[in-house]
Amino acid sequence: MPHSSQPNPSMPSPDMSNAFMSNTSKIEPAIATLKPDLSHLKGVRVIAAMSGGVDSSVVAALLKEAGADVLGVFLHVWDYNREDVAGQGSCCSLDDAYDARRVCDQVGIPFYNMDMRENFRANVIDPFIQDYETGRTPNPCERCNRFVKFGALLDAADELEAAYVATGHYVQRRDNEDGVRIFRGNDQVKDQSYFLATTSKEQASRILFPVGHLKKDGTRILAQHYDLLTANKHESQDICFIPTGNRIEFLKKEGATLGFRAGDIVDREGTILGRHQGIAHFTLGQRKGLGLPNGPWHVVDMDGITARVVVAPPEDALIRQVLVHEQTWIRLPREGEQVLAKVRYQMRPSACTLSIDKDAVSMVFEQPQKPTAPGQVAAFYVGDELLGGGVVAGIDVA
Repeated sequence: MPHSSQPNPSMPSPDMSNAFMSNTSKIEPAIATLKPDLSHLKGVRVIAAMSGGVDSSVVAALLKEAGADVLGVFLHVWDYNREDVAGQGSCCSLDDAYDARRVCDQVGIPFYNMDMRENFRANVIDPFIQDYETGRTPNPCERCNRFVKFGALLDAADELEAAYVATGHYVQRRDNEDGVRIFRGNDQVKDQSYFLATTSKEQASRILFPVGHLKKDGTRILAQHYDLLTANKHESQDICFIPTGNRIEFLKKEGATLGFRAGDIVDREGTILGRHQGIAHFTLGQRKGLGLPNGPWHVVDMDGITARVVVAPPEDALIRQVLVHEQTWIRLPREGEQVLAKVRYQMRPSACTLSIDKDAVSMVFEQPQKPTAPGQVAAFYVGDELLGGGVVAGIDVA
């Protein structure tokens, strides 16, 4: 059950709420073009998922101005070392919780602080460690969305009798007669649809993305319009629970000993090319930092049992066929539709064919692609529409 850090959640005074509304009552024409139509949410209870950043702050302000019954909820997922966070930026740290509370006060909505540390440890941290010990490359943002933000938070919405959860993701929702439809964000640089590929249709039907149509500078313009205290706050980078960016240090601190057993680096024929200090130092497709002669080389396989790392020349590291497990669909592709797929966040969606059964999806790219790794997400699209996705379980070289 969500709880606040004070007996009475940060309920705004009537004067504070009225002050916010009076400041935003005069809409400049240019500002009006940035605002989504949220009039259908008037009087509807909506949870604004507050991260302490500018995107979620604008979401809260837009919902409040539209007349929704807004509850601001911050997810306490990890206990941060203040020295690690300082100067690095973070997501969901103590400072972010403070900023989220102040924005809720500023906008005029209640604030709740949900303790999600146990859930986050079980569904994000522990699998993250295990993957690096066994030769997989995890995607913690996807797992956080699936199990925490769009899992437990929707359960909390039921307890709080909220119809929707609204987030600051750069993703667009455009429903039609067939139901919920999810599309890439208009800002192609910030588009986050890839991380929602394992979100179920039922979850997606209760999630709103009020800034998904905007580019980042448009969101900041709205934040300045509302005079939000996070308007110029810089964004967090890297993995949220590793604000320093030092993955190796984090894994060692968390006791991932199996990932740091020394082993051989070999080519596909088994010729030993060098030694390494643990498979946790590597990801599939990696080419930098290998320190091998006669390169370049790409990592094409890792064995968590033997601690062996296999490398190959770039032309032998490309992939075409990918096996996907844990599949989830917002809608299945129709006959004749050209399906596109991404198996890395920074990848441009590429044409492929799918063979779908109840347990797995076999995907074959029309053109060879740069490597991905088991544990990463495969996201399926038709044009800009996100169909669904799953978790990469295996790959075959081109």
